Amino acid sequence: MKLDDLLSHSSEWLKGSGPNSDIVISSRIRLARNIMARFFPHWADKTQGDETAGIIYQAIQKVEYLKRNTYFKLSEMDNVDKQFLVERHLMSREQASKPNSKAVVIDDDEIISIMINEEDHLRLQVMKSGFDLLDAWEIMNRIDDALSKELSFAFSSEYGYLTACPTNTGTGMRGSVMLHLPALVMLRTIDKVLSAIAKLSFTTRGLYGEGTQAIGNFFQISNQISLGHNEDEIISNINGLIRQVIEHEETARGVLLKQQKTLLEDRVWRSLGILKNSFIISSQETTELLSMLRLGIDLNIIKDTDRRTVNELFILIQPAHLQKLESKKLNSQERDIKRASLIRSKLIK
Repeated sequence: MKLDDLLSHSSEWLKGSGPNSDIVISSRIRLARNIMARFFPHWADKTQGDETAGIIYQAIQKVEYLKRNTYFKLSEMDNVDKQFLVERHLMSREQASKPNSKAVVIDDDEIISIMINEEDHLRLQVMKSGFDLLDAWEIMNRIDDALSKELSFAFSSEYGYLTACPTNTGTGMRGSVMLHLPALVMLRTIDKVLSAIAKLSFTTRGLYGEGTQAIGNFFQISNQISLGHNEDEIISNINGLIRQVIEHEETARGVLLKQQKTLLEDRVWRSLGILKNSFIISSQETTELLSMLRLGIDLNIIKDTDRRTVNELFILIQPAHLQKLESKKLNSQERDIKRASLIRSKLIK
């Protein structure tokens, strides 16, 4: 698989299917793993980092479950290509920032990605569409078990898996769920919900994880610590919290339909009108408008556009994707023009 092949491929997590997919965009499990007796990536020199990357990739090739994959060395990629993978949630911004000795392995369905020499030697990721952490964990567990037969992971009987950041020590697991919560934002009750989440030792981030704002009414909720809890407990705790957030959003949507239906319909149809008729538009404005369009689809206000199309647009309108589609670098205004053209082609029947 070549990087450009992903442009014509729909990521599994964007399909708009799976449990509670009207509110939950995706479910993700990440595991941090390190090889015993090797420097953490931030401490290793280039030779040591390259050796670690080679050892890991040799192990990956022996795992039957990971046969359908492509190996990308970041040192051989330009900034647009690296940003492209970040936009598709296949690689972190941290991984993209310093490419030496780093690589990413991506399976053909974009369900599995493995970051090599990010903060830890291995960052294993499984993403599924909808609210499906258990299925994501089942896939991850098989991968982890298979790799542990090929690699000696740094492990302490007292502390669990040893990681570069102490907050990941223990299981090394981060479970996260991406939610679309426009009704809670519109009713101005989102801050109360986020405050309650923080008190329960969970963290909330934006569409692209740590350090990003929650534009487009997207909120990524994940556990903060993994020490002292096993994997099943972590998933159970996240699932319980997410079910409560889903209920709050469903209630808020019901209130909007009952008490502010005209206002809601006006915002939805205005959003669709602007998207269909714009010839130049920024990524932030587009994201906000697509959020309202998606809500309109989920509430059956809009009936001739499907959720999957809107989900894919959230990614396709990002800067690196637009430049990959044009096969050249674009300045800000050129991207705004290309973005508007792309949106019109997808939404005008």
